[in-house]
Parts: sequence; structure tokens; C-alpha cells
Amino acid sequence: MAVLLGIDTGGTYTDAVLFDDETRTVLASAKALTSKHDLSVCVREATTAALQSAPELDPTQIRLVSLSTTLATNALVEQHGFPVGLILIGQDEKALDRAGLRSAMGSDPVLFLDGGHGPDGHERAPLNLKDALPKIDALAEKVSAVAICGYFGVRNPTHEVAVRDAVRARIDLPVTCAHEMASALDAPRRALTALLNARLVPLIQQLIRAVESMLAENGIDAPLMVVKGDGSLIAAETALTRPVETILSGPAASVVGAQFLSGREDCVISDIGGTTTDIAVLQNARPVLAPDGAVVGGYRTMVEAIAVHTIGLGGDSEIGLDDEKRLRVGPRRMVPISLLARDHDTVVPVLQAQLARPWPKPHDGRFALKLRERRGGALSRGEQRVWDELQDGPKSLEQLLAARAPEQPLLRLVDRGLVILSGFTPSDAAHVLGLHADWHAEAARLSADLSARTERRPGIPLADSGEDLARQVIDRLTVQSCMAVVETVLPDAPGRSARRFMESAFAADGAAEELVGFEVRLRRPLIGIGAPARTYYPEIARRLNTEFDVPRFAEVCNAVGAVAGGVSQRVQVLITSPAEGLFRVHGLDGVTDFRNLEEAAASAISLAEAEARARAIDAGATEIQVETTRDDRVATVAGSFQVFIESRIGATAFGRPKLAGA
Repeated sequence: MAVLLGIDTGGTYTDAVLFDDETRTVLASAKALTSKHDLSVCVREATTAALQSAPELDPTQIRLVSLSTTLATNALVEQHGFPVGLILIGQDEKALDRAGLRSAMGSDPVLFLDGGHGPDGHERAPLNLKDALPKIDALAEKVSAVAICGYFGVRNPTHEVAVRDAVRARIDLPVTCAHEMASALDAPRRALTALLNARLVPLIQQLIRAVESMLAENGIDAPLMVVKGDGSLIAAETALTRPVETILSGPAASVVGAQFLSGREDCVISDIGGTTTDIAVLQNARPVLAPDGAVVGGYRTMVEAIAVHTIGLGGDSEIGLDDEKRLRVGPRRMVPISLLARDHDTVVPVLQAQLARPWPKPHDGRFALKLRERRGGALSRGEQRVWDELQDGPKSLEQLLAARAPEQPLLRLVDRGLVILSGFTPSDAAHVLGLHADWHAEAARLSADLSARTERRPGIPLADSGEDLARQVIDRLTVQSCMAVVETVLPDAPGRSARRFMESAFAADGAAEELVGFEVRLRRPLIGIGAPARTYYPEIARRLNTEFDVPRFAEVCNAVGAVAGGVSQRVQVLITSPAEGLFRVHGLDGVTDFRNLEEAAASAISLAEAEARARAIDAGATEIQVETTRDDRVATVAGSFQVFIESRIGATAFGRPKLAGA
């Protein structure tokens, strides 16, 4: 029997499944709360619980371990991450105003170097590394990783490679080159992709090392793989250098797992977790891929991934008010008060004392706690004060911000992913209404009562009671989820006017005060997966007037998908014609010229096939097959005369993940 271990680490839960590769059945499954301060804890707990559910299984029988995660996606959605230095070659500051690059950089440092190439691959300006070396040395004190993007680096990557080698020789930090991330033009988008990749390296490194530690403890000597955003697998060591490919890893694994568990070939799959809801469409048993690259957290990357609509909406979403003072759920995650109180006995007395006051205060019912250890980057005096206060456990915001202490240092620590806030969430609302009972129900009720008396406007409370607020929160999550499903399946997202009608259609009371009512009908079954799916999605499907299903093992669907997929690697090589009768192959190591198109094509095909096969081997594949495509683009002028524009040679290598002992 070939046993595979699938692990999914999400924002709230970490799941583990034991899977029989011969019978294609789930042998056992388990869940554990994700311990972001030390990921090895939750990985160990989930795996141990799964192994205890199958006592007849010897852990040494496990022949493959595969990992999916939403940590990278969540980090981008919540705008958390490690500080990164960006080096732009042959570009000026105007490049930061495209593709959302300036927003993604925040306050992180940027170096501008002379150099770069033209569209023909020829050097546009010489690279002057000597003057840049002192600036590169200074990065080591400020960042956790470095990203490099050269102008037309995909047409000739030599400048990116030279800077990369110089950085690696002087700084012991992860380095990402943009030409390694994408082959398409658009330097700012490639820079954005490289930047996000560099920012995610330390995060994914923590997770992979945690899993490796757990495997060693259990005597499991098996290959470790990670799910990519398109649902295929790569070796863990490859994921460490290309972690941006794991954005949407969790959603991709959920789609693969949902198709396997449900047997559906055409449906809409919605995966709701603690932090995000990920919605994708399955057609002919295959996930629909995003044609222009994955979009996460408002950033359009050049990462090939499933077409998934990811929103900051989940069981642990922050509750707030929008610009019109209406209730809003998300997009940021908070630790549910009921969960915080379960783990810390100091929480309930604080809630009781706050509720005993006859008047509300702005930070009632809210706490802060340390999320992870700090690695690099200095703290301001205010940030250090908050950081020191949180070393012994969570503190109420009332205590942290006493004596008119500024709130900005705390929020900066939250933005850096070092600290997380805790407050009333949909998970707490579910506890109040009896839909969920795993954590601390009394803390949820106290928090609901505190939040209900928060003023929507002067003298007008948010709700009549804690129970009333809980119903409003669950209804608001339902409406936002329905709208997200519709926006996923429509070719074009609705405008503001259409959203107004959808709000009316999905409201719990059917907007009875309106003179005109209408319904929305989803014409595909809705498959709900994720731990909270059984709590929220029956009502969501009812309002969408569609068939609904939660397949068996839906709560660990991502972990099932992690072991149900295969390995796939794609490479593209471009051929251009910079002069009449000259055909230039833009290889991954430089350019080569030919006088004959067919000779150039043969060379490009050979390069693409070899690189795709090599990447598949690095990704951990066996039984590899390679398919190639050729797309010649020509223009017709003067009636019938054809002019060669370019040719795109593609190679896709796919195979099965190599098992231990195979």
C-alpha cells in the first residue's frame, strides 16, 4: 500500500489526511488550530492526530508528503509580509507608478541602477556594479530578501544575473530575479511578481522547515512537495526559491480536492476559511485558469494559477462599518474572542469589567497579541513599547493605548504581521446563535454585547442586543458571499448599480420595503468546502437558488487536493526578427541568432523541452512527458506579402510525483 500524507496550513486551521494512492481513498483525517507563532506545533498536532486515527499504519509507510497553504495568499490579502529590497535596472522612479508597484513596496527600499536591454536583447546601457555595491551592502540591515528586475530582462537576463550574483556574494539573503518568474513583457508587473516572491520566501521557508522537522520526528523519509497556484506540485526546495507560485496554493488544492471528493465536472466551488473565501469554477473536471495571471490582494501578478476570486471574508473576519455606516465583514482577519478566551483566562474578566461600565469606550472588546517572532528590521520607540507589553500574552487595547498612547505604532506592527488584533467575528456570532460551540461561548456573548452598544452614529447603537448583532453579522457574511459568487461567474464584475440590486436580492427579508423584487439563480451546483462551510453555505445556496453539496471530508478538502494532483512545468521561448533575414532566439541564458526560421525554431524547441524537463525533474516528477506548441505570428502587408513578427515556443512537462522507494 502506497500511503500519501497531505497537509494544508490555513490562516485558522491546519489539516492532515492519510491517502491510499492505490485505492484513491482517504484513510484518516484530522485538524489542528494553526499556530502562527510556531508552525511546527500545528503541523505536528494535525499529523499526529491523523496517524492516531489509523493506528495500524506505520508512519514509515508514508511514501510522499504534499503541502498546500493559504499563508502566502493571506499575507498578500492582509498586506502583511517581510521587508524586501527592490533593485530596478535601467528603470526610473516612474516604474513604481505602474502595476501597483509603489503601493506594494510601501516603505521598503528601492535601488535604481543604470543598465538594461532593448526589445532586441542588445544592451541599452552598461551595468555599473561598482558604484552600486555600497548601496547593496546597506540593504542587509533593512530587509529580509531582495528582488531584481531589469528592463527587458526577459529578452536578455544577463544584467539581472550579474546583480543577483553580486548580491549573493555580499549578503546572505534570498534573491529573486524577475526573468525567473515570468517570460512576458511589462517590466513593472514582472518587478511586482519578483517583489512578492521575495517577500514570501521567509514565510514559506518557516512552513517547509516546520514540516521537515515533523517528518524527521516521525521517521518519515519521503519526498516533500508543495501545491502551486495552478493545482500542480513542485518539490519543496523549488518552492523555497519560487514561493510566489504558491499564492493560491490553498484554493488550487481545494478545487482539485473538491473535484475528487464530489465527482462533479461542472460546478462552482467556494472554499471558506478563517481569513478568506476562495471561489473558482470547474469545467469539464478541470479548473479554469486565469488568462492574465493571478490577482491577489488587488495585485495582478504574472503567476499562472487558477482563476479564483479571493476576498477577505471568512469566519474570523473583522467586523466594522463601511463609509455609509453599514455593517461590513472583512477584509482583515482577527482572532475570534471566543478562541482567544479559550487559550487565555485573562480575557473574560476584562470583558466583564468593560461591560459593567454604563458607557461604551472605542476599544471595548478588542485585544492585541504577538503573532510571531521578529526577524530583522528596527522598531520605533512606540513600536518597541507595544512589542514589550505583548511578550507575556494578549493585552486589551484599552490597556495598550492608555494615557492617550498613539495607535499608529500598534497598527504598524499589525501591518508587518508581527501582531494581530482580536475582537468580535462571525465565528463568535456563530457561538452566540448556537451554530458553533467549540471555543468559549461566554466570551463570545460578552463580546457581542460590548460590540452591540458601539455607536453607529452619535446616540445610535450598532444593534439592540448582542444576539441581534450576531444575526446581523451572519446575514452580512451571507450577502457578501452571495455577491462574491455572482461576481466570480459573470464575465464582467457588476458595477455599483448592479451591486445595489444584488444587495436587495440577497437580503434576509427580501427587501420587503422595495416595490420591485427579483431573484438571482446560479445555474451550476455550489460545492461548499472548508471548516465553516456547513455553518454558512446552506443559507447562501438557498439565496442563490441553486443545488448545494458539502462532500464528505470537505473540512479537509485542501489536504486531499494536496495529494491528488500531479507535477506540471511550463516554459516559453521567444523568437524575434530584429532585422530582415535574422531570427533571434531569446533563451534563458542569453540570445542566439540564426539566418533561418526553422533552424531558430528547432533550437528554441530544444531549449524549451530541455528546460521544461529539467524543471519537472527539479519539481520531483517521474514518468515525465513533454508537449510542445509553436505559435508563429505574421503580418500581411501590400495585399499578400507576409512579414514575420515573432514566434512563441511553449513546452509543458508533466508527470507523477516521485514516491519514496520508487
